[in-house]
Amino acid sequence: MSPEGARPPLAASNARVKAARKLARRAERAGQRLFLADGPRAVEGALSVEGCVVEVFATTDALEPYADLLAAAGGVTLVEARAMDGLSDSVSPAGVVAVCRFLDVPLGSLAGPARLWAVCADVRDPGNAGTVVRTADAAGADAVVLAGTSVDPYNPKTVRATVGSLFHLPVAVAPDPAAAVAAARSAGLTVLAADGAGELDLFDADLSGPTAWLFGNEAHGLAPELADLADHRVAIPIHGRAESLNLSTAAAVCLYASARAHRP
Repeated sequence: MSPEGARPPLAASNARVKAARKLARRAERAGQRLFLADGPRAVEGALSVEGCVVEVFATTDALEPYADLLAAAGGVTLVEARAMDGLSDSVSPAGVVAVCRFLDVPLGSLAGPARLWAVCADVRDPGNAGTVVRTADAAGADAVVLAGTSVDPYNPKTVRATVGSLFHLPVAVAPDPAAAVAAARSAGLTVLAADGAGELDLFDADLSGPTAWLFGNEAHGLAPELADLADHRVAIPIHGRAESLNLSTAAAVCLYASARAHRP
């Protein structure tokens, strides 16, 4: 049966399913400026953004548990479980996937006033990038910038790792990390580079003002020439024997330190 309040489910179209599957490839996503949002949280987030959702696919098994969500979609394209496996890269697909329009905004549109940005330079791991977006959202950040050779924000693993936060705050893509730093400064933000060898201790730093945190590559950190563009390099103190923190954990610590300073 169809979700209450929704249009009757549309007949599954092999051509549309086939076209949607192609969005697993970055080049196809970039060419069409479309991507897949997999799972109920992602689809719910996509539906909250006007004009974002192009089409929603669902299995018959998903109609009852996600009836309210699918009713909000206004209509679904029914697909078999095997077809859903081709649309989802989850180990256990929830049975709901949406085709969505790109959401990223131009770097220049992130003008102030702003209090908190997260700028990721050359972050390659989809899970890390998605977790930074999710954490920035939770910390009340105004924007996330994926700069340099960072992973595609529409990579299915990145989208899934954001758990819907991709749809909650502006995300910009900046091929030049230096341009991202300049944009942050133009928006009135002090740029702080998260750096294990930084001259400031995180817990001694004054974070009460508008701040853009600059995070580097998982394996190599920030390039020296990029770190030099920051106003300060800030180190998270390591009190135990761990060598360091991974990127997404370090980002969470830094962003929440700023969030606390902004909300005493």
